[in-house]
Amino acid sequence: MLSIEWPMLVIAALLLVSVAASRASFRLGVPALLLFIGIGMLAGSEGPGGIHFDDAGIAQAFGSVALMVILFSGGLDSDWTAFRPVVWRGLALANVGVSLSALLVGAFATLALGFAPLEGLLLGAIISSTDAAAVFSVMRTREVNLHEGLEALIELESGSNDPIAIFLTIGLTGILQAPDRALWQLIPAFVLQMSIGAAAGLAMGRLAGVTINRVRLNLEGLYPALALGIMLLTFSGTALLGGNGFLAVYVAGIVIGNTDIVHKRSLLRFCDGLAWLMQIAMFLMLGLLVFPSQLAPVASDGLLVALFLMFVSRPLSVVIALARSRFSLAARLMVAWAGLRGAVPIILATFPLLAGIPSAGTIFNLVFFIVLASVLVQGTSIAAVAQWLGVNRPGGGEMRFPQEFVPQVGLASRLAEVTVAPHAPAVGRALVELGLPRGALVVLITRNGDGLVPGGGTVFAAGDRVLFLLDAGALEIVRRTFSAAPAGPPE
Repeated sequence: MLSIEWPMLVIAALLLVSVAASRASFRLGVPALLLFIGIGMLAGSEGPGGIHFDDAGIAQAFGSVALMVILFSGGLDSDWTAFRPVVWRGLALANVGVSLSALLVGAFATLALGFAPLEGLLLGAIISSTDAAAVFSVMRTREVNLHEGLEALIELESGSNDPIAIFLTIGLTGILQAPDRALWQLIPAFVLQMSIGAAAGLAMGRLAGVTINRVRLNLEGLYPALALGIMLLTFSGTALLGGNGFLAVYVAGIVIGNTDIVHKRSLLRFCDGLAWLMQIAMFLMLGLLVFPSQLAPVASDGLLVALFLMFVSRPLSVVIALARSRFSLAARLMVAWAGLRGAVPIILATFPLLAGIPSAGTIFNLVFFIVLASVLVQGTSIAAVAQWLGVNRPGGGEMRFPQEFVPQVGLASRLAEVTVAPHAPAVGRALVELGLPRGALVVLITRNGDGLVPGGGTVFAAGDRVLFLLDAGALEIVRRTFSAAPAGPPE
């Protein structure tokens, strides 16, 4: 019988050390993702751990699943009201910016490092996109609170620019395998994939919101399983239709996250925890995959490309992509510096490796070195750069509330009690389905003498006495929804 105790012990040790490292990262001022990679390298075949792992196929498959979870979780936790003013700028960065960056790095690799033009362009495509996992992690844990809509713009770009980098990497790898294919043939295929991916993500996000609210599961613990199933269905279904599954899950996450659904806070916590687990596992695996002794021969070239990427191609592509925007030069430079590279480029570097491209080994080691340099230099200095450029807001970021349903109540809100009439529109409907104004919060429901603390899935019955905290503008809507008149005036 196969013994699994030792593998389980190793996995437990790596996981616990990584969690402890994430806590230490705050004190040391080093991004946790860099420590995860370091732990993986120490545990690898050339480190004290001695774990031999060189299967790029497994790393690529697991990395794709992990990226799917991270993008879905990032979409769930995104505020569309913050994204809306910058959505076109974000899409310009995600497409024009990535393409320009790939071209510039490709030209540099060809002229300075002696790569063939297509191989240099492949290297540029692999490292062209910013990494959602790295950006989400650093932006939300490094005391970075940007104004001018910059934080929303950076997060939107990082979540939506992976699909084009993935597409360019796979397309260029295919052209290197079959040189008779023309580069321009990638354009219609890209438009088709992105269109299907965006449409599928929007449709699945809306369908998921309705499904989660109406399925009425008896156990709260089943809702995370339902959300996980929706995420997998969105990704796989979109890919089978010929669309981009990564874009689909990100769009679906945004739609679901900005819909009033039952058990929303528990779903957010579950997906956030799962995303962190995927980040830890993915960076550990990538750390195991690399052989540190192979990084030394490419260190000088890797440093040159990293410096060119950070100080030339990324800033230039951002300035051009945002040329017609209202953002100041300081804001654009902040966007450029926040373009962290992470696990995605390393995962993309496994595609030419598995395809047998002659220079794939060199490209993989270069990409790994560039990612380490980006996370170490940009990740540790992002808060200082934001302060230096004058784009950091004082006093911290947005406050996160623990409630499942959080309307906009304030000091002007007052208490009012309403009795649910027998034929009121609220009878038989869940709280999340009522579309109450954002100035109304249900505090307590009294039913048959018992007090109930409501959740998003609480269904109202005739005779319920509902205590509200609301403002004057919401009172009339509440009156129409629950009864002909409130049981008492606002206090």
